Amino acid sequence: MDLYLIRHAPTHRKSMVGWSDVDADFSDTDRFDALNAFLPQPADLVSSDLRRTVGTADRLATGRERLEHCPDLREINFGDWELKTFADIQETHAEDIRAFYETPGSITAPNGECWNGFHERVHSGFDRLLRNTQGPLIAAVHFGVVIAAIQRALDVSAYEAFSHRIDNLSLTHIRIIDGAWDAVRINDTGPLTNS
Repeated sequence: MDLYLIRHAPTHRKSMVGWSDVDADFSDTDRFDALNAFLPQPADLVSSDLRRTVGTADRLATGRERLEHCPDLREINFGDWELKTFADIQETHAEDIRAFYETPGSITAPNGECWNGFHERVHSGFDRLLRNTQGPLIAAVHFGVVIAAIQRALDVSAYEAFSHRIDNLSLTHIRIIDGAWDAVRINDTGPLTNS
C-alpha cells in the first residue's frame, strides 16, 4: 500500500494554526499540475475537514475517488495558543512552549492537545482509512500529520521527526508492507519523477 501525503497549500500565517479553519493560497497551479501528473490514478483521495486541506484535495481530485473528510487527520489542537505567534506564547508560557517542541509527548497547550494524543488520533484515522482502501491513498493533510507519519515510518522519537522540514505542497511518500511503514521520500518539493 502506498500512502502519498501532501501538505496543504500555504496560509501565509506566521502563527500557530491548528484547528482554526483559515483560508489558503491555491494559486500555485504549476505545483498542482506537477502533483496531479505524478500522483497515481486511480487512487483514493482524502483530507481533513478544514478548508486548507479540503481545497488542496479538491485540486487533486481529477480522476481520483474523493473520500469523506476525515477529522482525525486535523492538525494538532493548539488550544489557547491557537493563532498566536511563538514570541507571543513565550511571553506567558516560555518553559511550556519550549518543552512542547523540545520534548514532545505529554506536554499540552492550555485547553489543547498533547503530541501523544494527537499521534494516536492521527494513526487511528490512518489505520481505519487503510483498512478500507484497496489501492493507493492520497491524503491532503497538515504539517503535524506528516511529522506523525514520518515518526511512525522511521521509528524515531517525535523530537527526531520534528527535525524534518515539511513545505507546503510537498510530497511525502510512505510505503506500507505487512503493517510496517517505510518512508520512500520526505518533503519532495522538486520536479516529481518515479526514479
